[in-house]
Amino acid sequence: MADKVKEVAVEEFEQARVLTRDAVKSGAYLYPIKGIVYFFTHRSLWRPLAEKLIPTLSLGLGVTAFMFAVTYVPQAAVLAIFNGPLAVFTTVLLVLSESSTIFSVLSKNFLIDDALIDTFDGTLLSRNLTSLVSTERQIKPGSDSIAKLGKILSKPFARFTPKALIRYFMYLPLNFIPVVGTVLFVILQGRKFGPTAHARYFQLKKMSKSQRDDFIAKRKPAYTSFGVPAVLLELVPIAGIFFAFTNTVGAALWAADMEQKSTAGENTTAPNLRNQAELAKKAE
Repeated sequence: MADKVKEVAVEEFEQARVLTRDAVKSGAYLYPIKGIVYFFTHRSLWRPLAEKLIPTLSLGLGVTAFMFAVTYVPQAAVLAIFNGPLAVFTTVLLVLSESSTIFSVLSKNFLIDDALIDTFDGTLLSRNLTSLVSTERQIKPGSDSIAKLGKILSKPFARFTPKALIRYFMYLPLNFIPVVGTVLFVILQGRKFGPTAHARYFQLKKMSKSQRDDFIAKRKPAYTSFGVPAVLLELVPIAGIFFAFTNTVGAALWAADMEQKSTAGENTTAPNLRNQAELAKKAE
């Protein structure tokens, strides 16, 4: 029995080691940082955020203040049983995570969803990927990447689903485990955040559900690597709204780099879109 346990532990450790190696090798963890830099250096990308800033900041302040006022003390009392003195800090992370989730659900579904799509598409246009963006929206003439965005041709994918919310609350008990549990909680959240950040990319590529699942499965370490720092950034009170936009820029930059690698020989194109491109070339 002891040998079997040891064998399973070794296998799990090896899998974790390989996933970590692949995640680091992918470099995807750098894109949330690249998104911040790119956002600051491209003023045209500020417009979608500026238009939604006041109502979204008000929502973020309200949600965060309410959660700390109502839930911090009772949750700290429970966590103190398991975490001891560390409960002061782990409860802060827990309440911030809860506030961030509630804020994310409300803002991304009712306030900034369209603005985030514009930011993603505008970033792709700034990287000269007009042909990709034009598959799902009209493009106007001009040099301003945001001003060029026209009408969206089809309804975007949902950014937050009931299943994601249920999964979040399933992960919450991990916070009862001192330090390690909170780290695992963030990693699990990040694992799901990564693919969600590319929902618009999958739509622009015209991927079917099975194609998306296959695409994500082949890049699971990279998506986790992207998702963990992105989740941590969006956990920052109030400033999380700003990082929601910079994470979107980072996700778009990653997508743009994938497209460049695709043209250089590494295939990342969904069959439907690739076939359309091939037919267009033949027609020319």
